[in-house]
Amino acid sequence: MAIESHQLEEIFTYHQPTGTEDVEQYQRIRVAAREFAQVILDNTPVCGDQQAALRHVRVAMMTANAAIALGGTV
Repeated sequence: MAIESHQLEEIFTYHQPTGTEDVEQYQRIRVAAREFAQVILDNTPVCGDQQAALRHVRVAMMTANAAIALGGTV
Protein backbone atom coordinates (compact mmCIF):
# COMPACT_ATOMS: atom_id res chain seq x y z
CA MET A 1 0.00 0.00 0.00
CA ALA A 2 1.46 3.37 -1.00
CA ILE A 3 1.50 6.22 1.49
CA GLU A 4 -0.40 9.27 0.35
CA SER A 5 0.15 12.86 1.45
CA HIS A 6 -3.09 13.02 3.44
CA GLN A 7 -1.69 10.24 5.68
CA LEU A 8 1.47 12.12 6.64
CA GLU A 9 -0.09 14.05 9.52
CA GLU A 10 -1.20 10.80 11.13
CA ILE A 11 2.13 9.08 10.50
CA PHE A 12 4.30 11.91 11.83
CA THR A 13 2.29 12.69 14.96
CA TYR A 14 3.13 11.37 18.43
CA HIS A 15 0.63 8.72 19.47
CA GLN A 16 0.43 8.28 23.21
CA PRO A 17 -0.59 4.76 24.28
CA THR A 18 -4.36 4.72 24.60
CA GLY A 19 -4.66 2.15 27.33
CA THR A 20 -3.23 -0.79 29.19
CA GLU A 21 -3.52 -3.05 26.15
CA ASP A 22 -1.29 -0.78 24.02
CA VAL A 23 1.32 -0.57 26.78
CA GLU A 24 1.33 -4.35 27.18
CA GLN A 25 1.69 -4.86 23.41
CA TYR A 26 4.64 -2.44 23.26
CA GLN A 27 6.24 -4.23 26.20
CA ARG A 28 5.83 -7.71 24.66
CA ILE A 29 7.41 -6.51 21.42
CA ARG A 30 10.28 -4.82 23.27
CA VAL A 31 11.00 -7.93 25.35
CA ALA A 32 10.96 -10.23 22.31
CA ALA A 33 13.21 -7.88 20.33
CA ARG A 34 15.64 -7.64 23.25
CA GLU A 35 15.76 -11.43 23.57
CA PHE A 36 16.35 -11.87 19.84
CA ALA A 37 19.09 -9.23 19.90
CA GLN A 38 20.80 -11.15 22.70
CA VAL A 39 20.61 -14.39 20.69
CA ILE A 40 22.29 -12.59 17.79
CA LEU A 41 25.04 -11.22 20.06
CA ASP A 42 25.61 -14.62 21.67
CA ASN A 43 25.78 -16.57 18.40
CA THR A 44 27.47 -14.37 15.83
CA PRO A 45 30.95 -12.92 15.52
CA VAL A 46 31.47 -9.21 16.01
CA CYS A 47 31.32 -7.82 12.48
CA GLY A 48 29.36 -5.54 10.24
CA ASP A 49 26.74 -8.22 9.59
CA GLN A 50 26.15 -8.62 13.31
CA GLN A 51 25.63 -4.88 13.66
CA ALA A 52 23.30 -4.86 10.65
CA ALA A 53 21.26 -7.71 12.15
CA LEU A 54 20.91 -5.82 15.43
CA ARG A 55 19.90 -2.68 13.56
CA HIS A 56 17.22 -4.62 11.68
CA VAL A 57 15.84 -6.01 14.95
CA ARG A 58 15.63 -2.44 16.25
CA VAL A 59 13.90 -1.26 13.09
CA ALA A 60 11.47 -4.20 13.24
CA MET A 61 10.63 -3.34 16.85
CA MET A 62 10.01 0.31 16.02
CA THR A 63 7.93 -0.59 12.97
CA ALA A 64 5.82 -3.00 15.00
CA ASN A 65 5.30 -0.27 17.60
CA ALA A 66 4.24 2.09 14.81
CA ALA A 67 1.68 -0.49 13.68
CA ILE A 68 0.16 -0.36 17.16
CA ALA A 69 0.32 3.44 17.40
CA LEU A 70 -1.24 3.95 13.98
CA GLY A 71 -3.85 1.26 14.49
CA GLY A 72 -2.88 -0.51 11.28
CA THR A 73 -3.72 2.48 9.06
CA VAL A 74 -0.46 2.32 7.09
